[in-house]
Amino acid sequence: MGPDSTTLRWGMLSTSSIGRVAAAALCAAPSAELSAVAGRDADRARDYADEIGAPISYGIYDDLLASDEIDAVYIPLPISMHADWTIRALEAGKHVLCEKPLAMTAGDATRVFDAADAADRLCIEGLMYRHHPQTLLAQRLVEDGAIGEVAHIRAALTVSAPIGDIRRTAALGGGASLDLGCYCVSAIRFFGGHPDRVFATRVLDTAPGAHGTDLRTVVTLDLPDEVSAQFDVALDFPRRDELEIIGTGGKLTIPDPWLCRRGYIELERDGVTERVPVDPAGTYRLTFADDPDNIDAYRIEFENSSRAVIDDTPPRFGRADATDQAAVLEAIRQSAELGMPVTPAPSPATASARS
Repeated sequence: MGPDSTTLRWGMLSTSSIGRVAAAALCAAPSAELSAVAGRDADRARDYADEIGAPISYGIYDDLLASDEIDAVYIPLPISMHADWTIRALEAGKHVLCEKPLAMTAGDATRVFDAADAADRLCIEGLMYRHHPQTLLAQRLVEDGAIGEVAHIRAALTVSAPIGDIRRTAALGGGASLDLGCYCVSAIRFFGGHPDRVFATRVLDTAPGAHGTDLRTVVTLDLPDEVSAQFDVALDFPRRDELEIIGTGGKLTIPDPWLCRRGYIELERDGVTERVPVDPAGTYRLTFADDPDNIDAYRIEFENSSRAVIDDTPPRFGRADATDQAAVLEAIRQSAELGMPVTPAPSPATASARS
């Protein structure tokens, strides 16, 4: 860590566009410091480092991992590269925050966390919305019974990605259910638990390079305690960001669930809708609509991740959560391929309770 042991020195693998958002977030996080960036071309990495304010650049990923100037690594590489590069970073002695989804299968997630355990390093899956006070407010309202018992959860995330976009490239882990569905699955699991069964239907992407990945997917999930859920994702629709949690006594609508920029969520009971402010006391220094790139959620995520390392405390979301997440994403793909419902691998907690 830094000389005063209160700042975690971060390196970034990749010169991707999301890195610009991450760099701004890192600079704003009190316990984090952006120290280096690595790309596949030395000149481009240097230009990128100058642009985002990183003092050191590398033209080879492994050179960053070998650096003594780096404590932790942020990995926003293409999805197909997440698990392997996370393992390489862990084996190099670095803590890791890897962009979503961390792994494409439960087996890959297990490999990642086995490597983390062997290296005695933290590994965190980067679903930044979960750290934001907007999500924590919704969680508190649900737990306090503001909408009665949760009965149904509905989510959506759609974008318009052009042909050739990384999200529509099979070799890089493209497809709507992986790139976008991970948010919806995460939120459904967050508020409803690990699904007992999933049933997915999809429209295949026929664009060059897509090789039959899903362009659009609709998923129905059976959750514990007779809770149901449904979500849809697409790579060729107008932008939609939606999350509703419906209970026996009301409904929560989170109008900007993934980017967290509205500053309120809506609580509806007995036909009356109330806007509940996310941070009325100003505790989090949030910018809401003035933050089009969602720096707030990333800033909080980097701060929480840095504090977990510095304070030697377990992260809120670790092995069990990431493995469950990967198992559900894997089951969704299997269901779409088979045309029938699939039971995801059981949550470690559930499996332990049954043994």
